[in-house]
Order: sequence, then C-alpha cells, then structure tokens
Amino acid sequence: MASPSCASSSTLPWTSASSSRPSAERRLTASRWAPSLVIVAQGKVKKYRQVILTDDIEAVGKKGDTMKVRAGFYRNFLLPKGKATLLTPEVLKEMQLEQERIEAEKKRVKEDAQQLARVFETIGAFKIPRKGGKGKQIFGSVTAQDVVDIIKSQLNRDVDKKLVTVPEIREIGEYVAEIKLHPDVTARVRLNVYAK
Repeated sequence: MASPSCASSSTLPWTSASSSRPSAERRLTASRWAPSLVIVAQGKVKKYRQVILTDDIEAVGKKGDTMKVRAGFYRNFLLPKGKATLLTPEVLKEMQLEQERIEAEKKRVKEDAQQLARVFETIGAFKIPRKGGKGKQIFGSVTAQDVVDIIKSQLNRDVDKKLVTVPEIREIGEYVAEIKLHPDVTARVRLNVYAK
C-alpha cells in the first residue's frame, strides 16, 4: 500500500498536469481579462487652503475675511458647517462687488445723516414748555424723550432717544443737545426751555 506522502503529484486530485504550465492560449486570454495596474503620479498634497469666511468664527476670524487654513480644518469643520468657501476668482469678484455695494450703502446713510444734521442746525431752537417754580427753576427736568417728542411733532422725523444727549436742564434758558445720527455725524440741536 502506498502512503499518501509517497504519492506523485500527478495522482493527487488537486493538481493536474495542465495547471502546472498554462498553455499559450490560456496565457493570452488571461492577459486580456486581467486588470492592468496603472500607476499615476500624484502631485504634492496641498496642506493649506485659501478660504473666505461666510460666518463669524470665534478665535478664527470675521465674516468676509480671507485666510489660509489647514486642509483638514477646512474639509472637516468649515465646509460641512457652511462657514467658509474656497477662494476662487469668481468668489473673489463676487466678494468685491458685495463690498462695493456695502460701501455705497454706508456712504448713502452718512449723506442722509449729514442732511438731517443740516436741517436740525438751520431750523432754530425747539421750544420746550415747562411748569415754572421759584425764579428760573422748573419742575422736573428736560429728558431725551422730551426732545424726541418735540422733533417728532415739529419735523415728523423719528429719532431714537438713545442717540440723544441732553445736558442737565433744571432752569429756564437756552441749551444745546446732541444727536448722534451716524458714527461720524453729530447734530447739535438748540433747545429753548421756557416757563408756561
């Protein structure tokens, strides 16, 4: 009896004579169907991305800032949350147009404030009646709300009382109040306080 270790390779069921050396026809068909390995040279991976912020981000920057951030920070945080976009020529041009529109709006608001300041200064003194006391004293005082009410009744203009600065008025006389219409424009309004 022959032991399995002595068996030749031709008698083993998993081997065959044809599988040890593929025929020319078999080699030809295998090369047609076998996937070919294509090696593509990769360029250097960008570690940083030039982005423009679309929201204010604490400790990073404000809306509209352009900055260079790590690619992973952009890909994993900024892009999924919609807080930044890649800086492309189209986005840069759009950003410049938006900036020009904002500047034009700021200029228009400032011109309106200057025009209103000229109106306040040319109109003369606003007369504010108060109940009189001893001598020049008046009961109560004149507040920013009183000035706002007089402007509303005489000029039909709404002014926020937080923007009005009134000196302490406790006597009859002429005073000057300031109205901050714009960060760069302050109107001076004359007040004539009299006893009724």
